[in-house]
Amino acid sequence: MMSYIEKPEILFYQSLGELFYAIAASDKVVRASEYNTLKRMVMDDWKIYEEVKDFYDESVGYQMEFVFEWFDYEHTDAQECFENFCDYARAYPKLFNKENSNLIIKTANAIANAFAGKNKSELIMLTKLKLVLTEINKN
Repeated sequence: MMSYIEKPEILFYQSLGELFYAIAASDKVVRASEYNTLKRMVMDDWKIYEEVKDFYDESVGYQMEFVFEWFDYEHTDAQECFENFCDYARAYPKLFNKENSNLIIKTANAIANAFAGKNKSELIMLTKLKLVLTEINKN
């Protein structure tokens, strides 16, 4: 049985793009394989929200890719991006139900595994991510 999924606003997807960039950039280098993994996951796993469109009639899932690319282009600090995501998640806990929290963790793990497995900085960030999402889902 599929549970009701609240349609989050575009900012939700932008925040996820920031998180996924943070995971990829945690070791100071964003690799093509990490970005390609995100693109594949948006196409394959985030389609659940496909009917949600932005102002330009684009699927909002692509907002994750746009933000990821922009932060990579700007060489934004990964830790700062991660903290921004955590602040956003704590501010809007209703957007992070169990289903999409699991998908967020799945996507973050896939990005971390995309190049030579998970390194120490990615493992630390993934552990913190799981803690934050678990904390939010308990409330």
